[in-house]
Amino acid sequence: MRPATALVLCAALASTALLSGCGKETAGTAASPGATCASLAPLPDPAGRTWDDVRVISGKCGPSGAPSTGFEVTNTDQEPLTFTVTFSLVNGFGEAMDTITRTVEAVEPGQTVRRPLDAADGPGSARSYRARIMKVRAVPADGAPTGDGACPSSGVRITNDRGDAAMGLRVVGIHLTNCSTADYELNGYPALRLLGEDRKPVSGVRILRGTTAISTGIGGDAEPRPVTLRPGESAYANLAWRNTTTDGDPVDAPYAEVTAKPGAAPVTVTPELDLGTTGRLGVGPWTKAPAGEGAPQE
Repeated sequence: MRPATALVLCAALASTALLSGCGKETAGTAASPGATCASLAPLPDPAGRTWDDVRVISGKCGPSGAPSTGFEVTNTDQEPLTFTVTFSLVNGFGEAMDTITRTVEAVEPGQTVRRPLDAADGPGSARSYRARIMKVRAVPADGAPTGDGACPSSGVRITNDRGDAAMGLRVVGIHLTNCSTADYELNGYPALRLLGEDRKPVSGVRILRGTTAISTGIGGDAEPRPVTLRPGESAYANLAWRNTTTDGDPVDAPYAEVTAKPGAAPVTVTPELDLGTTGRLGVGPWTKAPAGEGAPQE
């Protein structure tokens, strides 16, 4: 399986690396790696620690210079990207002990950024877990959620939740929050373009208005109504599908370009659509979220 775009992502692993002592996350370039991940060198390539162009490297990522664990991303695309990387932490017997996710925001074209992987236990921990890359997602930085709370230039944040699954039925919410200082108007359905692992368009999927054809009672079968979002208010639209697999090749679309309304700029989110061979995705209308209820965490 290939990573999300033409990129190089490197997980920095010491041979017996502790996930502690990595200090504050620090960005750098290939020529100037930054204080927290110095003296990087290739390691042997054991099974389970590669991801296409991902290579394993080791370094002294802690402020004390002790061996520790970090990772590196290089954006080889033509636009700034925000990377989200999921790691599995395994012990010396190869048993998965935990899963962690790290986000690297707004990596410029050609830029390399190195970050540590900190452990909750802190310095002196006896935990000696290794990190394995499980998943890499990269979306255009413009419109992507930002950790510092900055509002995108569009004036809205668009995200997806983790969704719900039961007996082959999947439901994921697309959430839009007005982070500007003016009202934001919605009416109708978000427009979607499904993208594969390589962020290229996926074909052969019918996008339906409403979710009734997929299942009833899941919050996407009402008629669309005008929605006015004041600053700080949110709206959502449910996506529904079944992941049944029969004849043919199953379709996976980890990414979706969401256009909130005509004329709006598309924003790429990661709903992780495992559509099976059903070839259908139902999209509910924009619905105003109850007062005080913002977009949930992904």
